[in-house]
Amino acid sequence: MRTTTGRGLQPNVLGTFDTIVMAVAGSAPAYSLAATTAVLFGTVGLAGPAALLYCAIPMLGIVLAYARLGRIDVNAGAGYSWVGRTLHPFLGFLSGWALVVSATVFMVAGSLPAGAMTLSLIDPELADNTPLAAAVGAGWFLMMLLVVLGGARLTVRAQLLMSGVEMLILVAFVLAAVLHRGHATAFDWSWFGFEHFDGPAGFASGALIAAFYYWGWDVTSNLSEETRNSRRTAGLAALVGVGVVFLLFEAFTVAVNVLLSAGQIESAGANVLAVLGQEIWPGVGGKLLILAVLLSTVATLETTLIQVTRSLFAMGRDRTMPAALGTVHRRWNTPWVAIAAVGAAALLMFGAAAAAGSMGSILRDAVSAIGLQIAFYYGLAGIAAVVAYKGMLLTSVRNFLVGGAWPLLGAAFMLWAFVESLGELSTTSLTIGLGGLLAGVVPMLVYWRKGSAYYRPARLDAARALAAADPFGPTRPRARRADESLATDF
Repeated sequence: MRTTTGRGLQPNVLGTFDTIVMAVAGSAPAYSLAATTAVLFGTVGLAGPAALLYCAIPMLGIVLAYARLGRIDVNAGAGYSWVGRTLHPFLGFLSGWALVVSATVFMVAGSLPAGAMTLSLIDPELADNTPLAAAVGAGWFLMMLLVVLGGARLTVRAQLLMSGVEMLILVAFVLAAVLHRGHATAFDWSWFGFEHFDGPAGFASGALIAAFYYWGWDVTSNLSEETRNSRRTAGLAALVGVGVVFLLFEAFTVAVNVLLSAGQIESAGANVLAVLGQEIWPGVGGKLLILAVLLSTVATLETTLIQVTRSLFAMGRDRTMPAALGTVHRRWNTPWVAIAAVGAAALLMFGAAAAAGSMGSILRDAVSAIGLQIAFYYGLAGIAAVVAYKGMLLTSVRNFLVGGAWPLLGAAFMLWAFVESLGELSTTSLTIGLGGLLAGVVPMLVYWRKGSAYYRPARLDAARALAAADPFGPTRPRARRADESLATDF
């Protein structure tokens, strides 16, 4: 598995600011708050701010792991490549497969609220019609599918518009919430402590939901082959993006705790931000936050499509999935076969969702199932970073903390949350989460038997890669051997 970028995707399309925008949009602040706040409150009560805080600390360890791994292996498959080259190709494939399954499930979990919110702007009563919401959501999904097919430049332009308006609305409402008079519950610093959790299992369930909030920043790694100076840019953008969404998540979760009663939160469900908006700014506040959530949802559909299609592209290129998935469109430089395959699979799932029943139950099961898969592949990436840099960890305190202890903490936390929450999840969530993951064993064994070179990897070793690199060389790599890379000062 070589690490050069000249394999069809268009290089040097994204700059630093573009990549930061993609990281923030990938985590979808408004959508995550709308889809998940009621779920989080139902799981941990008033301890939502604590769950977000204590998940952010190990999550930053995973961000550091991605940043350091991205410096020595620029690959659109990200964790799929890194885990395969450090731990084992089987684990690497399952890591990539977990992202593919979770992102595909999200196509429905994200598009259904987009359809419902679009309908609610027209007539609030239409929003409860699940088949109609699925049809409108499928329309948004197809629109984003065409944008992603059109190339990275078009994708970024659309993202700048949608995320820019979303962020302006969210920041305005944070300031308005601070100035708002009256409350349903008095603010309490204990919301950031451990006392509201129902034991370790309750804490793990809250952490798994919190992981879903943050999920998506790693789109910067999947875009690394299309980013200028990606060895530095992808990791920096991910760090900034997680920092921005962490502040927004905490501010809005505290505002929900203070301004809304438990009954309001539970009855609002995925409409909780609209209810909060009405409380802060009666009349138009709810509509504005619905607009922000709609823009956020559509924006994160776009970034999730990028993640899953770039991952499938890398798999097709490495012949661990049908080789056609690695085909790039001659004009748009996008993996059009992978995009078409994801579109077809998602549309089938839309049909199933339309007949499945209430939107609330679909979202709850999907969020928990996706959380399982996120914890799995993030945890493996954290371990992969420690293994790749093992020869350098004791050279300085900084290397030990940033390259070893923190990523390992993040990996341990993610894998612990994965195991601990298994007994708390519904049968549907477990079927989607674990069943989807285990389904990857079939293509893995098939293409292993066919002799894909992915299963005979060049080991990823940071010390050897950095020693072989020229730190004063060009920002874009020349063709070189599999285990070579440019030096990094991260």
